Amino acid sequence: MNVLLTAIPDVLIVEPKVFTDERGFFYESFNKKVMQAVGIAADFVQDNHSRSVRNVLRGLHYQIRQPQGKLVRAVAGEIFDVAVDLRRRSPTFGKWVSMLLSADNRRMAWIPPGFAHGFLVLSEFAEVLYKTTDYWASPYERTIVWNDRDLAISWPAAGGPQLSVKDKAGVAFREAELFE
Repeated sequence: MNVLLTAIPDVLIVEPKVFTDERGFFYESFNKKVMQAVGIAADFVQDNHSRSVRNVLRGLHYQIRQPQGKLVRAVAGEIFDVAVDLRRRSPTFGKWVSMLLSADNRRMAWIPPGFAHGFLVLSEFAEVLYKTTDYWASPYERTIVWNDRDLAISWPAAGGPQLSVKDKAGVAFREAELFE
């Protein structure tokens, strides 16, 4: 596996070693020993799978208690994936980083606990798989509005994205519950 650093050192892009031939391809999408060797020492407890159509934006989500680290990948289509540092004591507090994840590039994003996460579907549709380090806990789920002025995320959407009711009701970064 190859690991690429981002502008926020705790957020990593993981490129698996892919074996291809005339029949197709094979790669290990997860190997605990290899992940630990590249700096991702996480105990994953839940796998999630979503399918969304073009211009759907999911996020920016996080859990204020039972925070989740996420290993995210697109197995169909392409997404613009975003992580926002919500850790007040972090040197990158309030900063965001983005990456393109797609079925073609097979990249994965490691987003540790203490971050908000969201993505925008750029292709006709996308299927996203992600492993989490803690279980989903509805009472602790929080959402920061996708177009927060202070965060100023440069989403590549032409026009307004499709949002869920929950995501439309997201709060401003300045009003959000944050991590110490």
